[in-house]
Amino acid sequence: MDPKQLAALVSSLVSQALLLLSLPFPHPNPCASVPNRNNLPLFLFSSPPTPLAPLLSLLLHLLSSSSHIAASVHFLPHKRKRKRHQHQPDLHVPRRGPDHFRLCFRMTSTTFEWLSGLLDPLLDCRDPAGSALRLSGPTRLAIALSRLASGASYPDLAYRFGVPESAARFCFKHLCRVLCTNFRFWLTFPSPSDLTTVSAGFQAVGHGLPDCCGAMACTRFEARGQSVVAAQIVADSSSRIIHIAAGFRGDRTDSSVLKCSSLYKDVQEGQLLGATQYLVGDGRYPLLPWLMVPFTDPVRGSCEEDFNAVHQSMCRPVLRVVCSMRNWGVLSSLGEEENFKVAVACIGTCAILHNVLLMREDYSALSDVSNENHMGLEHYGEDLGLEDFYCEMKASTLRSMLAVRARAARDSGQIGIP
Repeated sequence: MDPKQLAALVSSLVSQALLLLSLPFPHPNPCASVPNRNNLPLFLFSSPPTPLAPLLSLLLHLLSSSSHIAASVHFLPHKRKRKRHQHQPDLHVPRRGPDHFRLCFRMTSTTFEWLSGLLDPLLDCRDPAGSALRLSGPTRLAIALSRLASGASYPDLAYRFGVPESAARFCFKHLCRVLCTNFRFWLTFPSPSDLTTVSAGFQAVGHGLPDCCGAMACTRFEARGQSVVAAQIVADSSSRIIHIAAGFRGDRTDSSVLKCSSLYKDVQEGQLLGATQYLVGDGRYPLLPWLMVPFTDPVRGSCEEDFNAVHQSMCRPVLRVVCSMRNWGVLSSLGEEENFKVAVACIGTCAILHNVLLMREDYSALSDVSNENHMGLEHYGEDLGLEDFYCEMKASTLRSMLAVRARAARDSGQIGIP
């Protein structure tokens, strides 16, 4: 077997094993009967936590090692049926430098090399039908990442890399396909044991409020034809994405997007969170026993005001994710060239790369929430439906208890209210 094919097989088998373990067969989506504007299926990254966490850790190690396997087999003696890399210019990938890679690809050179080694067998094993690209895996990755990072048009990419426009388009869409098909496990919701760590992180940023397991926000991106894609994101205290659902019509309210997501069904059925665990979100979401939103118009100096101050700090990690996602150039220029379906794939690709960079401790693409009024959380109307009375009472009781905890934190000097 050709070494490239062998490396691709190893990488694909490990990633597919991870995908099967972390993403079991999906349950029916509660809004599946309501098609979106383009009659396309929802693109969801959500699953109940798996009990096979130790095995997942082992497979993650194997997957990381697959990049070294690919690099090793590349140098084994072999006969190639075709030599696609002949006459390939050396200027396709920027020279190593601290700024070039961050500017071109929104990552360091070491992260680029690691990602190239991991994906090379999957990127280099396929060409457009009837047309050999004669491009190496790193060059294909560079073309795709350049569009993701800058939002450059396909003609611009073709000129920049000296390739046909069709090749630039193929490289970009192939990378999105590879990541969204083989590496969705990087966006899996934490297992119950891992949620303890997530909760501890929020307790640190939330000034002692316990049991928070994620911050949630909904944002929207434009696609071609004046269509808008809504994406629901949940992040932990380190701004790592632990759930994303994209592919909803942009004119849905945040509350409607939530209720149409698999996350809502999983939590309602008790598959994701414990009895006292909850998420936090802004006031566009409903108050639920597992979703804490801020009080409306709290009295100055009250426990409710203290709670809102703590709640705001706990929401900052997901707002940072939204800002970071919007800084991927392609997500700001989707309306120019990409249809609804490709736009959804772009959102998923950027989410995966966001987590990959954090895993690598590469903060090149991580943004700060510097402007409280520019969070990328557009307002698309309020959902005026009332929740079940008993459910709302339970949620209100929990929120009031947390407000008392926030007041105690203020009195102890842990937080300050302006």
